[in-house]
Amino acid sequence: MMLLAIEQGNTNTLFAVHDGAGWIAQWRTATESTRTADEYAVWLAQLLSMRGLALKALSSCIISSVVPQSIFNLRNLSRRYLNAEPLVIGDPGVDLGIQARILKPTEAGADRLVNAVGAHLKYPGDLIVIDSGTATTFDVVAADGAFEGGIIAPGINLSLQALHEAAAMLPRIAIQRPDKVIGKDTVSNMQSGVFWGYVALIEGLVARIKAEWGKPMTVIGTGGVASLFEGATTAIDHFDPDLTIRGLLEIHRRNTAR
Repeated sequence: MMLLAIEQGNTNTLFAVHDGAGWIAQWRTATESTRTADEYAVWLAQLLSMRGLALKALSSCIISSVVPQSIFNLRNLSRRYLNAEPLVIGDPGVDLGIQARILKPTEAGADRLVNAVGAHLKYPGDLIVIDSGTATTFDVVAADGAFEGGIIAPGINLSLQALHEAAAMLPRIAIQRPDKVIGKDTVSNMQSGVFWGYVALIEGLVARIKAEWGKPMTVIGTGGVASLFEGATTAIDHFDPDLTIRGLLEIHRRNTAR
C-alpha cells in the first residue's frame, strides 16, 4: 500500500509518499489556496515519474491543512486521481488517539495536533514542541500524549516582512545568524534583532512554560526554519524535521487498523 501524506501550512505544502516500509519521496510547493485538483495532479505526476512512480500507484491519502479553502481541492485530488477517500485531520470520525485538553478542542490547529502525535510517539514524558513556520507555535504535550495548549507567536519570516513593509528605510533581508549581537550597519542590526530576538523568545517562553508546568519537559524543535537555531541555544533538546509526517503516518495507521 502506497500512502500520500499531505501537510499544508500557510506558506508551504509538503507531499510525502510512504511505501509501507519508509518514506520514499518528499516534495514541497508554495501553498496556493486556489490551486485545483487537476493542477496538483499534473505537478505530482511529473515528480512521481522522476522517481519511477505513477499516481495510480498511490492507494491512500491523509491530509492535514490549516488552509480551509484548500481542503476541497486536496480531497478531489485524492478522490479523482487516487480513487481513495482521504483521511482529513479534523473530520468527524478521524481518531487522532490523543485528547485536546483545551477550552475549545475544535479550535486546535490540525498541524499542532499532528505534531503532538508525532512527538509523543518518539519522545517520552512531558514535551514542548516548537514549530517554526509562518507562525511560531509552542505546544505543550502531556506525558499521556494529550495536547494541553500553548502559545502562538509571529514567525521569523513574518517579522522580517513586517519590518520591511512598515519602515520605509529598512530593506528586505534574508535570515542569517550574525556573528555578533551588536550590529554595525542597518542589515546587521536587523539580522541581530530578528535572529537573536527569536532565540531570546524561544529561551524565555520555554523557561516560563517549564516554570508554570512544574515538571521536567523535553523540548523539540521542528518546522521550516527550526534548523537555523541549531547551535544557537540550549533551550531546544532535539531538532526533528520529520515530526509532522511521523504523526500523519501514525494517525493513518490508527484509522486503517480499526
